[in-house]
Amino acid sequence: MGLEGKKIILGVTGSIAAYKSAFLTRLLIKAGAEVQIIMSTSAFDFITPLTLATLSKRPVLSQFQKDETGVWNNHVELGLWADLFLVAPLSANTLAKFANGSCDNLLSASYLSARCPVMIAPAMDLDMYQHPSVQSNLQKLESFGNIILDAESGELASGLSGQGRMMEPENILSEVEKFFTVQTDFKGKKVMITMGPTQEALDPVRYISNHSSGKMGLALANAFRSRGAEVFVVSGPISLNVNKSDFHWQDVKSAQDMYEAASKIHSQMDICIFAAAVADYGPAEISPEKIKKSDSTLSISLVKNVDIAAKLGSSKKRNQVHIGFALETENEAKNAQSKLKKKNFDMIVLNSMKEAGAGFQVSTNKVHVFHASGLTAQSDVAPKDQIANLILDQIKNIPVWV
Repeated sequence: MGLEGKKIILGVTGSIAAYKSAFLTRLLIKAGAEVQIIMSTSAFDFITPLTLATLSKRPVLSQFQKDETGVWNNHVELGLWADLFLVAPLSANTLAKFANGSCDNLLSASYLSARCPVMIAPAMDLDMYQHPSVQSNLQKLESFGNIILDAESGELASGLSGQGRMMEPENILSEVEKFFTVQTDFKGKKVMITMGPTQEALDPVRYISNHSSGKMGLALANAFRSRGAEVFVVSGPISLNVNKSDFHWQDVKSAQDMYEAASKIHSQMDICIFAAAVADYGPAEISPEKIKKSDSTLSISLVKNVDIAAKLGSSKKRNQVHIGFALETENEAKNAQSKLKKKNFDMIVLNSMKEAGAGFQVSTNKVHVFHASGLTAQSDVAPKDQIANLILDQIKNIPVWV
């Protein structure tokens, strides 16, 4: 009974995969969970509410109306009741509603009211799943901290073969059980994450920066939060959709700003993650006025910025954990490992710009983890939320972890 006492809302939407929700409901109930099903009306075309009500042992909800006992179906109360909000299958239509805050039925209203973690299992045809608008909406939900159960590959209802099948119920159950197993393993820990790029001003208009999107840092912040940590974020300028109220969040611009913000809270932290792409150099002088285009060339004198990780690493406490990131283009492993000692890291995560699907801007990554103790780990190309949880699992192998 791995889910004994857990309260789960299961959302079912209009997809041919809705028939699998019957198997999923049975598995969740058998594992000990209480399951309240909310259906979109389009799901009625694929499976009956009576089937799901019988399996869940609860009336299925779908409308803003009184049930047979005379009680209103209250989306706010539903959102507060659940320990997990699971939507399987999630259609492209409901995905778009969730991503953009559309609220025209009980399921979408309950989603917007949910205070518990949200897990979604998309299901649609191959070309729909790969469409940029669908991928953009999935990325948006991921940035909200929702857990994406990637569609599996195989034969689809259209007769095509490829990615788009809803994850099989047995695999979803495994993900749900894993979620409840690990969700409190960082409880009581204070975690600081620096993330995003920094901007080094040349004048009131221009600046020096880099292509960091902050996606990996945000994935780490969401992973730590979902696993019980209190998360402090010091972020350079990013354009991601973030619910900043979920974190102790501070926006900064320059490397010096980031250092000052991080140094103020560093001593209180149990774990410090240095995921920001901090500019190594900044202008020696910042022009008070916009630099005019006059000569055919322009020379700018640059000075070295503060090395935030190295500076704070020099004052690291005995049981404090420091994790660094390295983005290399040559001698990747050697250059990354050299930073372990130089910056007093317990672990460093190496990204390579040469790997397809890794690096800046993209939503996937491929990493090689090096521990100061000599342990190593490697990932395949995977969504950054999965990479984040791999990194958290690796942190638990650090000898000073308490």
